[in-house]
Amino acid sequence: MAAKVGSVTRRTFLASTAAAAAYGLGGVGPAFAEVNWKKYAGTKIGVNLVKSPRGEVLQKYEKEFTDLTGIQVSSEQTPEQQQRQKAVIELNSGSPSFDVVHLSYHVQKRQFEKAGWLADISGFMKNPELTDPSLTESDFSQAGLLYAKNQQGQMLSLPFSVDYWMIYWNKDLFAKKGLAYPQTFEEMVVAAEALADAKEGTYGFVARGLKNANVPVWTSFLLGYGVDPVDANGKLMTDSPEAIEAAKLYQRLLTKAAPQGVAGFNWSECQSAFLQGKVGMWLDGVGFAPPLEDPEKSRVVGKVGYGVMPKGPKAQASATFGDGIGVTAASKNKEAAYLYCQWAVSKLMGARLLQAGGGVPFRQSILDDPETRKGVKMPPQWIDAVVGSGKISKLGLPVIQPVTEFRDIIGIGLTNLLAGGDPATEMKKATEQFKPILERSEKA
Repeated sequence: MAAKVGSVTRRTFLASTAAAAAYGLGGVGPAFAEVNWKKYAGTKIGVNLVKSPRGEVLQKYEKEFTDLTGIQVSSEQTPEQQQRQKAVIELNSGSPSFDVVHLSYHVQKRQFEKAGWLADISGFMKNPELTDPSLTESDFSQAGLLYAKNQQGQMLSLPFSVDYWMIYWNKDLFAKKGLAYPQTFEEMVVAAEALADAKEGTYGFVARGLKNANVPVWTSFLLGYGVDPVDANGKLMTDSPEAIEAAKLYQRLLTKAAPQGVAGFNWSECQSAFLQGKVGMWLDGVGFAPPLEDPEKSRVVGKVGYGVMPKGPKAQASATFGDGIGVTAASKNKEAAYLYCQWAVSKLMGARLLQAGGGVPFRQSILDDPETRKGVKMPPQWIDAVVGSGKISKLGLPVIQPVTEFRDIIGIGLTNLLAGGDPATEMKKATEQFKPILERSEKA
C-alpha cells in the first residue's frame, strides 16, 4: 500500500518531493509552491456535489482544502437525479447558492453550455498564481477535453472522474477453449461463439440488453466503425450503414452467445452473471471491477482478465463517460471556486479516489504514477486496461440535450433486435422517431 495520507497542512502539502510522492502526488509537491493558495483566505464558497463515492472523497478531505487555502467551504451531496434538478432550478434563477457544481458530462454538457451556466476557466489555467504547472490540458484524456471544452475551445470545467468501457474476460474459460484475448471485433465474435457451450452451461458474451441502458453497448461498436451517433455537423448517423452493421453485431453477440433473458439485463444482472464464472466476456465500464476481486461476492477471483476494447473495422475506441467539476458563471468568488476545482482534480485527490475504488481520474499522470498504483487494490492489469482505454477514449453518447430520449428510443430498437427484429428496419425507425426531437432541442 502507498503511504497513508493523514491531515495535510499547508506546510506538509508544500513539502519535499519525497513526501509528495508518498502522498501519491508523484513528485508534484514543489510545483504547488508557485500557486498563491492563501490569496483568497477568508472567502466562503458553496459546493453542489452529486452523492457518490466522488462526492464522499471530496467531503472527507474538505478540511485539508481549508487548511491549505483559508477558504471556507459549504458543501452538499444530493442524490444524482435530485442534484440535477436542484442545479438547473438554481442556475436558471441567475443566483445559485453554490459557486462550484459537479456535473454529469454525458447528460448535462450541452445543456450547461447552451445556457451559459459555467465560467470560462481558460485564463485561470494559464495563470501561474492560480494553477500549478502540472495541471495541463495534455494530462487529461482526449475524451475529457472534449467534455470540458465548448465548441470555441474554452475550458468550462475540469474533467474529474471517468468511466471507460472495457472487456472483462474469464481467463479459465478462454484457456479451456484454447483461446487468446480478441484483438478485433471479428475475433471477439469468434471467441464469444466458441465460449457459448450448452453442455458446459457457459456463455460467450454478456452486455446490457435492457432498453435505454443498452445504448452504450451499441455505441461502443459504432465507434469501432469510425462513426459517432451524431456527427460534427449535428446530423444523426444512427441509420447509417455503419450504425446498421453495429446493430447487427449487437444482435449477433446477444442472441448467439449471451444468457437467456438478456433483454432484461442492466449492468447489475451482467455483473452477477459474470461473477458466477459462467460468462466468457462482459462489456461495461471500468468502475464495476471491484466486486470481481472480492472473495465474498465472486467465483472468479484471480481469474479475471481486463482488456482494452478490441479494434473495429475502422477504429479502436473505448466508449467514455464521465463527470466534471466547474465554476458557475454567476459566482462572485470565481478564483476561490477554481482553486477548489483544481484541488478536487489534483494528483493527491485523484490518487485517493482511485485507491478507494471511488472512481478513475481523467488525468493520465495519476494512473501512471508508481506510488499511486501501489495503493490500488485492483490487479495491475486493471490499471493497464484503464490507461490503455484512456489513450483510445471517445465519447460514448452524443453531446445533445435530449440524451434520455435518445437512449429511450434507440434502446427500444436495440431491444427489438433481441426478439428477432431486422437491424436496418429498427435503426431507421428509431432514427425517424428521434430526429424531430433533436431538431426541436437545438432550436430551443
